[in-house]
Amino acid sequence: MKIYNFFKTVTVLILAVSFNCYSFASETNTSTESSTEIAEQLEQLKSQVLQLNRELFILEEDLLFPASTQIAVFVSVDTGQFFAIDSVEVKINDKDVAGFLYTKRQREALEQGGIQKLYLGNLKIGQYQLTAIFTGVDSEGRMVKRAAEYQFDKDDESLMIELKVVDDTKTYRSQVFVEEWVL
Repeated sequence: MKIYNFFKTVTVLILAVSFNCYSFASETNTSTESSTEIAEQLEQLKSQVLQLNRELFILEEDLLFPASTQIAVFVSVDTGQFFAIDSVEVKINDKDVAGFLYTKRQREALEQGGIQKLYLGNLKIGQYQLTAIFTGVDSEGRMVKRAAEYQFDKDDESLMIELKVVDDTKTYRSQVFVEEWVL
């Protein structure tokens, strides 16, 4: 049904553009239309094209990443005291799916509460193992790695997983927690 609506919208937009071009040409020939009216028509056409672009993007997302196979992995950081994140690597069933190297500015954004969408992909229904490896610097300036493994079942719903790096004041270390979002 979405595809039908999409093509219906495209057809209407093409007819509107054709009509606008025809009326623009005929009105320009008679020189009865002012340049401000032409500019208004062009702005209206521009907004229609932008709306079509948004609809195309949504359709593309629906086709490339249908909800029945979609998985998204997010990263958040509740640290700064015991661990400064430098990079992250994510594997699903021992296959590298995402990696990211952080700049100082990106690290600060995460430490201030930001959440990064690290990975968006498709998985068939089944059981999977996610492995996340975070590399960073501890409070004494040493390079350290923190890792987490997470077993999950992918069903016919979209799946969102958050990887949280959290300071633990009892052990003076950071730990990685994995949380599945329920919508």
